[in-house]
Parts: sequence; C-alpha cells; structure tokens
Amino acid sequence: MALVVRARRVVLPEGERAATVRTEGGRIAAVTAFDDAPGGAVTLADDEVLLPGLVDSHVHVNEPGRTEWEGFATVTRAAIAGGVTTVVDMPLNSIPPTTTVEALHVKREAAKGQVAADVAFWGGAVPGNLGQLRPLHEAGVVGFKCFLLDSGVPEFPRWTTAGCVRRWPSSPDSTDC
Repeated sequence: MALVVRARRVVLPEGERAATVRTEGGRIAAVTAFDDAPGGAVTLADDEVLLPGLVDSHVHVNEPGRTEWEGFATVTRAAIAGGVTTVVDMPLNSIPPTTTVEALHVKREAAKGQVAADVAFWGGAVPGNLGQLRPLHEAGVVGFKCFLLDSGVPEFPRWTTAGCVRRWPSSPDSTDC
C-alpha cells in the first residue's frame, strides 16, 4: 500500500524543509518537493513535524515465559503509540532467554502475528555460551548483552570470565568459559 504525506516541516538527513514523502510497501520510496503531491496525499498542519520513526534499543519483551509482565502485542502497540517504529528486545526475562539460536527461534515464533512495530533482538552472553555468539550473530541478533553483576533473573547469570572477552575475536568457537 502506498502512502504519501507532505508537510512544511520534514526532518531529513540534510536538515528540515518542506517536502512530500512517498512510501511503497511500508518503505520510503521518494522524497520530493512539497507541491509534488497527488490529490490523496495526507497534508500535515503547519505546526506538525514529520519525523523518521524512532528506535528503542532497550526493550524487555518477556514473551514467552513471562508474558504477563509484558508481551510482543503490548510492547509494540505502546511503541507505535509513542512514535517508536522499531524495538530491540533485550535477551533476558523471557523463558528461554535469547542465549542460543534455538531460543532466538522461540522468540521469533512467539512474535508472529502479534507485532505492530519492527522488532530486532539482542543476544545474551552468559557463562558457557561463548560458542553460541557467532551463530546468534549470523542468525540476526544485532548485538550482545551481558551482566557483570547479578541480573536478578536466574536464567541469565552474570558473565564471570573476563578471559572470554579477550579470546573471542581470535577464538570464537571456544566453549570453555
């Protein structure tokens, strides 16, 4: 579905200006002059600003396992209501925590059909899963979270071996931590 929105104040990489933003398939297809808009375009009021969607890089979606705390449906609806178009889920609080590729698949399966925003995932670095970090990255996690102190969640213990961090770039398949 195509959507065309124009505004006197559009925030763009080069600054703020009047523009028409054309989308196709949920993505920006073109940014053109303000007056270059079809009849069905949405026109914002002069005191409104068209901004890019925001990214919240620290969100706890506790589904599966602790969905009553907060699940994909409520997290992503709340995000959209606040102008956030992408959330990045922290790897703890759900059961299982996102510390293996299998757990990442479980999270993705739980999200199906429930999300109102784009969702990305952090992977977890915990004792014993060093060999999972590269596969998690290859499976699509955007980065890794670890705790140097107690996380407060028994399924996500603190990272205890500093040597793993020093060895990882040269020995990513080590599992001795």
